Amino acid sequence: MDWFQEIDGYCERLSPAYWAEPINAVTNAAFLIAAFVMWRRVQGRGMPLAMALVVILATIGVGSFLFHTHAQTWAAMADVVPILLYILVYIFAINRDVWRFRPMIAAILTALFIPYAALTVPVFQLVPGLGGSAAYAPVPLLILIYAFLLRNRAPDTAQGLATGAVILIVSIAFRALDDPICAQVPLGTHFMWHILNATMLGWMIEVYRRHLARVSQT
Repeated sequence: MDWFQEIDGYCERLSPAYWAEPINAVTNAAFLIAAFVMWRRVQGRGMPLAMALVVILATIGVGSFLFHTHAQTWAAMADVVPILLYILVYIFAINRDVWRFRPMIAAILTALFIPYAALTVPVFQLVPGLGGSAAYAPVPLLILIYAFLLRNRAPDTAQGLATGAVILIVSIAFRALDDPICAQVPLGTHFMWHILNATMLGWMIEVYRRHLARVSQT
């Protein structure tokens, strides 16, 4: 693997220059803002996994900024690895604290995300126009599955999860549109993926925080 191979994957990038994607780069501040807001809401409340998700959320913003400025293979890894880590930590948190599975069972069920993604990504790749965004499509589907299964056990949490899934679906749509409408919209639409994704990831932490708060009051 060539860690320094240049990657030109977005409409806004017209050269290998550091600031070739200024809007895509700057809008990563949305992740930092979302992380700051949620840090204020979970700090000192005895929610270590929520705090871990806040830290990962901030890391996503930094990694994505590096990718949209350096645009090389190593920066792409800095972009996607924190996203995967966020997904796994969040699934574990829901498995342990909403479903109330023992930590070992929660961890095993969390690990099943890898084969789940391996099976579903090729299916989503068959969807016309989805392109590289097919790699993210299994996530809102899984969230909706969790929301459906939790509708009786934790209806408020289920509704919150469903809301997050809808935001993510819209976010993925903007990500997928970036290349097809590039000729009509030279700026592209990838920056909306950043803004909506940051909103969604922050919201998902809030859903988890509210669930823990409700449980502590019962």
